[in-house]
Parts: sequence; structure tokens; C-alpha cells
Amino acid sequence: MKHTNFEPFDTDVLIVGAGPTGLTLAASLAQKGIRYLLVDAQAEGANTSRAAVIHAKTLEVLRPLGITDSLLAKGKAVSRFTIRDRNRVLLPIDFTNLPSEFNFALMLSQAVTEQILIDKLRAIQSPPLRPHKLTGFIQNADSVEARFDNGRNIRARFLVGADGMHSKVREILDIAFEGSSYKESFVLADVKLKGGIPADEVILYFSPAGMVVVAPLPDGASRVVATVDDAPENPDMNFIQSLLDARGPTENPASVEEILWSSRFRVHHRLADQYRKGRVLLAGDAAHVHSPAGGQGMNAGILDAINLSDALQKALAGNMNALDEYENIRRPVAKEILKLSSRLTKVATAQNTKRYVRNIILIVFSLLPSLKRRLALQLSGLIYR
Repeated sequence: MKHTNFEPFDTDVLIVGAGPTGLTLAASLAQKGIRYLLVDAQAEGANTSRAAVIHAKTLEVLRPLGITDSLLAKGKAVSRFTIRDRNRVLLPIDFTNLPSEFNFALMLSQAVTEQILIDKLRAIQSPPLRPHKLTGFIQNADSVEARFDNGRNIRARFLVGADGMHSKVREILDIAFEGSSYKESFVLADVKLKGGIPADEVILYFSPAGMVVVAPLPDGASRVVATVDDAPENPDMNFIQSLLDARGPTENPASVEEILWSSRFRVHHRLADQYRKGRVLLAGDAAHVHSPAGGQGMNAGILDAINLSDALQKALAGNMNALDEYENIRRPVAKEILKLSSRLTKVATAQNTKRYVRNIILIVFSLLPSLKRRLALQLSGLIYR
């Protein structure tokens, strides 16, 4: 394709996609004094709010950006993650002994996390440009030239695709996205609850009917996530109540008082074959997607962004090998996260005899402090230091 009207290097780094990964990368680059342009295909306010937890390692890496205190002020710290079969605790995981000042999981809506990042960008450089839908790009020896559906052309030294599971950047690069999708659909809802579900821990409930996760959010709300064979597009209050009745506690059961937001989605577990082609790189959901079990998705994308920011700084200074180091560090981590989330999902959806065996294994697991500590380190991200 032919490009015209370019000024030499409109920016150092062009970031496509203004979810948590793209926003974090922009903030980190700005902190280093590196020019960026962050563009997104969606109009303002069109993003959904799927992620709800920020883990310890993520809070650590965000501290230099000056936003961790804002996240802590808005979020709810939770020190326990438990797996239960209805009323029975099978496996408690305690975060209070994590080797971090953030010895908890911070519950906070993705929408709030994104807004804090956007406010930071407004203060230090520039917020996302919307809507800018990428239609194509070409690479030269020293640049990437991208074009958008609004007629704008942008020339950058590097381009990063942080544009999600259906990444246009990955599609143009023709990078395979190996994996598959779970047969079940997932229901996600933010609700007001009354009843016997503890308000100070994240709980994964098992039952013959399936699994449901209930997690506390700030302001007294709760996040509910469940696997369902055939869920409605917008689950209502009665549907969420039926899930809790069939899968949640039977002693002092929970009742749904109000539904704030709900959605249905399909979950994939996929990994890009490579994270880089020339001057174009992938990060976040454009590079890896997986089950929400363990709350790893947004956290992995943010950690991608911080690592990639360091790699781009080195590449701009002449060390192009740093871009390969980014892939060599972050892709194996993504593989481990895919394994962990896939195992948790399979364990959660076990039925019949497998369910009985699963419960015995988890109870034995709970008696082994070293295994519980390792799981806490995996969930918190600290194991990947």
C-alpha cells in the first residue's frame, strides 16, 4: 500500500489498543520520556469490565508509575482465596505471608483501573486517541507505517499490538494463535448480595451443578463468575440467583438484592506462536488468552507492558536484541499461566466420580504448606520475579 503525508517518525512507539495493557505501556513509556501514540478502535466508554483483581506483583510494578496508591484507595484488599464444595472448605490459600508489602489480592473493577491509568496519561503526556481503527501497516528498515479508517497515517519506530484476542495487528502479521475454546459459556455479573457468603475472601464454589466464583468488590458489591452450558446474553437477577442456589452455600444461602451489570462470554485458551515480527510486537490478550480462573488475564497483560517498555527503551537506544528478550521472558510465563488457569477450570468443572477424587486431592493438598505457598505465589505473580 502507498503512504503519503508522513512527517518523519510521528512517534517512537505506536500502541494499538487502550485496554489495561496498552494504557500501562503508554504510562511506562511516558515515565521514561519516550514518545508514544496510543490509539483505540472503540469510542469512549465502550469497554466492558471483566477483570476484577489486581495481584501483588502487579501492584509492585505499577508503583513506579505513581498509580498504586490510587488503586489501593479505590480497591478492596482481600487476604484469602478458598475453594469450597458448597459449605465445605476444601483448600484455603492465605496471602498474608506473601513476600511483598502487598500481601493480599486487590479487588477492583477493570473500568476503574483503566480510568486511573487514563487520568495518569492525561497528567503526564496524552490520553488515548479514539476512535482509530487500524486497517493496515507496512514495515521498513527503520519504521512502521500504519493507516487507519479515519484517513490518518502514523509513522513510528515501533508498533505494539495490545488490541485484544481478535487482534488486527496479529492478523496482519499472520501469527498463529494456537489453542481452542471451552465448550461452556461464562456468566459474569456484579451484584449486591445478602446472606452467608464471606465478604473478606474470594471463593470458588464447586457443586454437582458446576462452579461459581464469588468475590467482594468495593462499595459492598460482589463479582459472580460461573460456567453455564447455555447462558442468556444478559443474565438477569433470577438467573444469577438460580446459580447461587444451585452452587453456592446451603447454610445461610446468599440472595441477590440488585444486579449492577451482567454479561455472557466464551473463554478461549490460546497463545501466539511468536510475540515479534521485525518492529511490530504483541502484548496482553493479543498474545495470550485464557480462563478467568485465578484472575490472571489483566495482570499478565500489565506485566507484559512493563517488561516491553524496558525492552523498547533499550531498542530505541540501539539494542534490538532486547525485543527478543521480551518474548523469551514473557512467552514462557504466559504458557505457565495458561496451564494454571486451564487446570483450575478443569478441576472446577469435574463431575461425578472425578468430583469425589478432586475433593480428596484438594483436602490432601491443603495439608501441605509448601504446595499452598506455591499456589499463593503463582496466583500473586510473585513466582515470576
